[in-house]
Amino acid sequence: MRTAYRTMLGAIALTATTAFASPVLAQATGRVATENEVNQLRSRLNENAVSVISGTPAGTYLAIAYDMAATLDSGYDLRVLPIAGKGSVQNVRDILHLKGVDMGIVQSDVMTFFRQSGELGAGIERRLVYIAKLYNEEMHLVAGPGINSIQDLAGKKVNFAELNSGTQFSSRLIFNALKINVQEVNMGQTDAIVKIRSGEIAATIFIAGRPANAVAQLPKDAGLKLLPVPFTTELENIDYFPASLSSQDYPNLVADGQKVDTIAVGAVLASYNWPAGTDRHRRLSRFCDQLVAKFPDFLKAPRHPKWKEVNLAANLKAWNRFEPMQTRLQQAGIAVRR
Repeated sequence: MRTAYRTMLGAIALTATTAFASPVLAQATGRVATENEVNQLRSRLNENAVSVISGTPAGTYLAIAYDMAATLDSGYDLRVLPIAGKGSVQNVRDILHLKGVDMGIVQSDVMTFFRQSGELGAGIERRLVYIAKLYNEEMHLVAGPGINSIQDLAGKKVNFAELNSGTQFSSRLIFNALKINVQEVNMGQTDAIVKIRSGEIAATIFIAGRPANAVAQLPKDAGLKLLPVPFTTELENIDYFPASLSSQDYPNLVADGQKVDTIAVGAVLASYNWPAGTDRHRRLSRFCDQLVAKFPDFLKAPRHPKWKEVNLAANLKAWNRFEPMQTRLQQAGIAVRR
């Protein structure tokens, strides 16, 4: 009797294994998956996957995107795929036009930029929407010997970071608002530091959430300094606000207990405004559900400290919020306005 019972259980287990096998299980058992099983796996992997395009390893975007994957990824129910990107401006182009990109992290002033440039056509505010305002991105102005103020940069070569990066177009807006004429050059931050030390350029600009790796890793007593950036009415009018960089953020560049005044711009999680009823709308809606439900987990170690600045209900001027996120916040009892 017991032998028959064991035989029956073995038959049931074998049937279950055959019905629900995947290539991973097939590899473990030495059985080759059937074509139907492979197709089922492909379908499940794609069913609830979303991607978020971010930035380079030098900045904060990529770390934030990886935090989303670590916190929200639950396998087949939701996959979050971080993509290294080239910065804010290119990220907008990719969100709107690059196949396979669902969301991206951009600076809040890109809406103004693309409205003014007209590059992406009329009505961009109806196509590009925000899921959430994230954290603030501070302007880091790193200069070499002989440069003691931002006014000292007049007429000199200053790195505005890579072409098509958020730092590049924000730097143009900022220096125009401050009426300081400099010679713009464009390169990565590592190359820029080398050229500051050689005297080929006077300074480099990096707009990223503090502490930014590219700045935090600079050595002490290397002839480099963080310059203060004044907050003016002109800068306030183009959506910038006052901020500071402390010795806790950058102990090698800021004296103990001191701060360097600067300005900041908001980082935004943006997406294409997919119509209701589409598959992309469904997957992004699932992402929004999980972002709200699991948001407390972003405030715990080892998530990036910038998450502590995030208020999911914060509103953005000149932007429209993705409707499923608006609905999810209201369902959670979080007060928001359109």
